[in-house]
Amino acid sequence: MIIPVLDLKDGIAVSGKAGKRDTYQPLQTVFNENPDPMKIAEALKNKGATRIYIADLDSIERVGDNSWLIKEINKILPVMLDCGASKIIEVQEALKIADFVIVATETLKELKDLDKIFQNFLKNRIIVSIDLLDGKIYSKYLKIDLEILMKKLDKIRPEEIILLDISRVGSERGFDSELINSFTIPEVSIILGGGIRPQDVNILNKKGLNKFLIGTALHKGEISLNQPLEIYD
Repeated sequence: MIIPVLDLKDGIAVSGKAGKRDTYQPLQTVFNENPDPMKIAEALKNKGATRIYIADLDSIERVGDNSWLIKEINKILPVMLDCGASKIIEVQEALKIADFVIVATETLKELKDLDKIFQNFLKNRIIVSIDLLDGKIYSKYLKIDLEILMKKLDKIRPEEIILLDISRVGSERGFDSELINSFTIPEVSIILGGGIRPQDVNILNKKGLNKFLIGTALHKGEISLNQPLEIYD
């Protein structure tokens, strides 16, 4: 399954590299002549998308939000929303506008909040995102290594976990084999993101990975949602 990525800022779709959000520019995409998120989402659905990953950059940076827009997009495609939610009340509000809410290490304030969130909400609506930067877990608030986090997640057992290599976002540099090999939680569905290229999808599929967040290659038209790749979901 290829899951399209859409970053929102000030009501439009934007793009950039390596998570450097102050340098992000309006998105140029084959799916619409301008960065109108609604029209892009409609085009993606028409091309076969079944879900869409949305990062609300304004909400993540605590400078506003695009909630009204996300709620409308969620009527077109089920939204997997990263809005920086890390507390129960924040997740609760986010679930009002999106089918799925992402709890990301970037904005997670306390590890124990993961327990509380999974105790209070349906597992199939909460996705944990392990954000990595240069091979290490990226967090604005926590100092934690991958091994400790994996032990926590092994107990919680989310249905889906995103492995997002921020340092590769927008780069089309391909995947980090060492990262994939170090992730050892069994029976959890992994969604891989960050620099994924068309040729990587088949390689990763053979490793048992079949869900991918793809932004740059998709919006450039280098990979399509329905091209005959060896993807099985």
